Amino acid sequence: MKADDRVVLSRFTLEVVTALVTLAAGAVVMGGAVEYAIGWDETGPQPGYFPFRVGLVIALASLGVLAQAFVTHRGTGEAFVSRERLRRVAAFLLPVVGFVFCVVFLGLYVATALYLFAVMLGQGGYRWPFAAVVSLGVTGFFFVLFEWWFKVPLVKGPAEALLGIH
Repeated sequence: MKADDRVVLSRFTLEVVTALVTLAAGAVVMGGAVEYAIGWDETGPQPGYFPFRVGLVIALASLGVLAQAFVTHRGTGEAFVSRERLRRVAAFLLPVVGFVFCVVFLGLYVATALYLFAVMLGQGGYRWPFAAVVSLGVTGFFFVLFEWWFKVPLVKGPAEALLGIH
């Protein structure tokens, strides 16, 4: 087994955690429904009738998944995520998280230009002049499209304020 093929997260672990999380969600739904009447009276179902049953179905399905995980996948060591797969997911996810962070502090347009530039350089392998032209061009196009043509103002940051674009 290569170092990059090592199991980071097993299928059994993921199925157990997922079953427990959805079981808790079902229990919360049932608990919330119990605050109201969950029965049936002469006018029909009471307010908690359907939510309680939906929570019950979620909880029962979660218990089924939990049982199936123990019967089918316990001790198999079957990988859900290997190191290489996790690296690929992180290569996509981390720039997106950085983009969202930059939107909050720099505004949408600056964040878009930075995101496109960084991804084109880091993942696409493009040279920086081409990445700069494309990222600035796409960002400029979206600015014109949303701000001028559609008249839909998007999130602005300090760079736009500095340029007087509000």
